[in-house]
Amino acid sequence: MAEQGLSAPARRFMDLEDPDYAYMFGFLQADGHLHQGPGQKGRLSVEINARDVHILHDFQRLTPYHSSIRERVRTTNFTEQHRSAIWSVCSLEARTTVNELGIPYGKKSLLIRPPRVDFRHRDYIRGIIDADGSLGWTAEGFPYFSLTSASTDLATYMAHFAKEITGAERTPRRNTRDQVYVLTYFKEQAQRLAEHLYYPGSLSLDHKRANAASIQGWTRPDDMRIAPPRRRWTPEDDRELLRLGDPTAAAAVLGRTRQSCMMRLWRLRTGQVMAPAV
Repeated sequence: MAEQGLSAPARRFMDLEDPDYAYMFGFLQADGHLHQGPGQKGRLSVEINARDVHILHDFQRLTPYHSSIRERVRTTNFTEQHRSAIWSVCSLEARTTVNELGIPYGKKSLLIRPPRVDFRHRDYIRGIIDADGSLGWTAEGFPYFSLTSASTDLATYMAHFAKEITGAERTPRRNTRDQVYVLTYFKEQAQRLAEHLYYPGSLSLDHKRANAASIQGWTRPDDMRIAPPRRRWTPEDDRELLRLGDPTAAAAVLGRTRQSCMMRLWRLRTGQVMAPAV
């Protein structure tokens, strides 16, 4: 078991304008756990695959409080010999700091949100992606970049962040199976996000960094067309569609396809999307 005392860099712990702490906070917010014990006792910990133990040593280096790293082997739904590594810190001061920044005690998947203090956005998002996201290649051989989260605030923030980098617009919606948000970007959009987030010298998981570098080698074939950006329905569009009540007439007025107008009208009438205020 590796341990560290109070020999840490001369930096303010969890200063989120420091790129390493912004990354660390995002990672812990997504994959860590803040446990409340009796009295003032408690523990901040994160358990990950043992192959990624290097990042826990980085967390230990960045933490000016006593912390430990241990490994264990346990049975999971996927394997009988899963090796994991666990980093833990019990300091009340450390726990209070991360709690005030936005890591709640106990179950947190629905509650986490971007910090309300100034922070390094791309480093924070990279921490979230390393913990709860994925990037690499689809079965068809296309680059992809994806975040899965139960948090509405986090999914909304990620959609805005990705739009700034890629221009792609996403409206976060919970899926029907797990009631979580899944935001996925493909091809050039995935490449732009990976390049922006995994910049040289940034803290990250080795295999995620390798995937980010790998997908930069993809080139769109000459015969593969680029789909135009999706045109969002506005309240004005919805009101006109409902007023006309006819997909063919609405298509001519709104400059959309009849199929698009027919599907939107059906969703409005069945309550799958909220009708605009009159």
